[in-house]
Amino acid sequence: MAISVGPTLVIPRAELSVRFSRSSGPGGQGVNTTDSRVELSWDLGSSAVLTETQRARLLERLRGRLVDGVLTVTASEHRGQRRNRAAAESRLAALVADGIRPPGPQRRPTRPTRGSQERRLAAKRARSDLKRRRSSRHGD
Repeated sequence: MAISVGPTLVIPRAELSVRFSRSSGPGGQGVNTTDSRVELSWDLGSSAVLTETQRARLLERLRGRLVDGVLTVTASEHRGQRRNRAAAESRLAALVADGIRPPGPQRRPTRPTRGSQERRLAAKRARSDLKRRRSSRHGD
């Protein structure tokens, strides 16, 4: 079984590395004995399923989350290992899907409209009048 990221990308489980550890937080006696926290790691640099464009986008957009080209996602919010694994997989799929999405259209620079300039200046005048009316010298 593989993790489906989108119609064009499926991450095979053979490329993933899974580690389990003890989860922190509440849970009573079970928290001290079960390894329910899941760490899911995927090496982007050596992945065979990524195109060069996808790899470049992921390395650029996720550079703050990568350690030596490896993306690691953790999940420990559920009590069961199976649910945490599913949560980590969905989190990884969402990160990768967002990372490979093509960039949106470039914004064309525009000038402020006359109406927006007049509204801004009117608001500044109103604020200035309000502050001027607050002063004690004005009422004298």
